[in-house]
Amino acid sequence: MAKIAFIGLGNMGGPMAANLLKAGHEVVGFDLSAPALEVLAAAGGRIAGSAAEAVAGAEVAITMLPSGRHVREVLGGEGGVLRAAPAGTLVIDCSTIDVETARAVGAEAAGAGLELLDAPVSGGVGGAEAGTLTFMVGGSPAAFARAEPVLRAMGRTVVHTGAVGAGQAAKICNNMILGISMIGVCEAFVLAEKLGLDAGKLFEVSSTASGQCWSLTSYCPVPGPVPASPANRDYRPGFAAALMLKDLRLAQQAAAAAGATTPLGAEAAALYSLFVGAGHGMVDFSGIVRMLRGTA
Repeated sequence: MAKIAFIGLGNMGGPMAANLLKAGHEVVGFDLSAPALEVLAAAGGRIAGSAAEAVAGAEVAITMLPSGRHVREVLGGEGGVLRAAPAGTLVIDCSTIDVETARAVGAEAAGAGLELLDAPVSGGVGGAEAGTLTFMVGGSPAAFARAEPVLRAMGRTVVHTGAVGAGQAAKICNNMILGISMIGVCEAFVLAEKLGLDAGKLFEVSSTASGQCWSLTSYCPVPGPVPASPANRDYRPGFAAALMLKDLRLAQQAAAAAGATTPLGAEAAALYSLFVGAGHGMVDFSGIVRMLRGTA
């Protein structure tokens, strides 16, 4: 079992750290939120007063932070993880951030004699709590081999996607597909309503036909056909629309930098920007069906 520092104990990081504890790892956590630290302590973890204190003596340091700016500050800033971590510590950043920042902190880690993996996740809060997350991991094969047993304590699927930054690339490409497909599914159900077609009948057909996709069969945006979907909980997330917008904007930033043409990705970002701008950022991203109906 490993000595693990976990920095960022929010809606995702808290349950992930709890699953590490359940697997028998020793976890020392740090977060700016006192209630988040109390939850970790109640689960059997130890609390640190700073990120630097958390990584003292750690074999593995995991971060789960809101943005690239936070990752740069926590990892590379004064008193940051890369300066405070003992030699040989493996750093795993599970935040969803831009590819450029992931590569930059990877190079900074290498300069400090440490190995870093970018390992963003898919699966939302439910996956974090259940330990069924998907990890998309960028970094060296040797670092991946070290990290894999730790990541499998928090997730069901762990994929080595390539060098540092490839994890973030996989995450934003995947979520661009998700955002686009959810809008398409929502539009189809809204059209069905206008045409007098029962939502259950559309689901019965499309779930076994060429319209089948994850947004339909696992996360159906109308109540009824998929009991576990947020549509049955008044669109409580789940995966908040503000987070979907963040990922779509990251995809557009990456597309611009790479010279890629992504017109549907751009349109999805524009629609989610309208939805979030209207005050629905904390609604599940499938709730955009309300805007397409004209009821949000």
